Amino acid sequence: MKIVFMGTPDFAIPSLKAIYQSNHDLIAVVTTPDKERGRGQKVTFTPVKQFAVEQNIPVYQPEKLKGNNEFVYQMKELQPDLFVVVAFRILPKEVFEIPKYGSFNLHASLLPKYRGAAPIQWAIIKGETETGLTTFKLAEKVDTGNIYLQVKVPIHPEDNFGTLHDRLSELGSDVVMKTISLIESGDFQLLPQDDSLASPAPKITKEICEIDWNKSANEIHNLVRGLTPYPAAFFIHNEKVIKVYRTEVVKEIKLEPSEFYQTKKELIVGCGKDAIKILEIQQEGKKRMSIEEFLRGFSFI
Repeated sequence: MKIVFMGTPDFAIPSLKAIYQSNHDLIAVVTTPDKERGRGQKVTFTPVKQFAVEQNIPVYQPEKLKGNNEFVYQMKELQPDLFVVVAFRILPKEVFEIPKYGSFNLHASLLPKYRGAAPIQWAIIKGETETGLTTFKLAEKVDTGNIYLQVKVPIHPEDNFGTLHDRLSELGSDVVMKTISLIESGDFQLLPQDDSLASPAPKITKEICEIDWNKSANEIHNLVRGLTPYPAAFFIHNEKVIKVYRTEVVKEIKLEPSEFYQTKKELIVGCGKDAIKILEIQQEGKKRMSIEEFLRGFSFI
């Protein structure tokens, strides 16, 4: 099959590699425009573009997708059989209907659960013990298309956003290749999503990242897991941002919400229910470190 791959971040790379190494014809890659990053404002490629350039795969980087007649013309000229979309932007109908077999997306949740920009983070934040991967045929409303395949994936107690992201990224490549094979064979049944079971997974904002000590220790623990290694949950102490990367729920110590208990090696904070032991921390302008290392030069009391 003649395939155009659309994606941007690291999450998309295992799927892109799998298509490139298969017997399918990867005719082009579409990704977001280059950005100026860092102090020197150096122009950097997306991970997907970086891979494509290294393999001499043609790259398209449209500024906008909706109403972009030039981009639509370019895609039609390629005469693709299929668009495979992994962690990209929202495709308008005039784009996703171009290929012979349409377009499908790999989404990191068990749709219709966690529709939106941050499904991995929200599954952990909400305390789920299971998530998964879904491939679905693109439709006009975001993340609502009929389903080709779903695979369930456990969320381990020690998982955070980083570990689960990497695992789903790797597993996703297999789901993508199986979906391509299904479409090629024509032997599949699309499963409609039940909109009544849908739940949102909106973009992570700074407000979501701030710890509310009135919440239960379990909720705060899951928030920390869901936002580690980035952007990280945080609280403000003496007008300084303190990021928290690893925690433990403590039931045997009774403290008021936001009340600190500190020893030379431990920091425990009261919550709405139970308490949180902070294990890894980072003060604004400093490096990330273990709580024991951090408390050698810092007191919360």
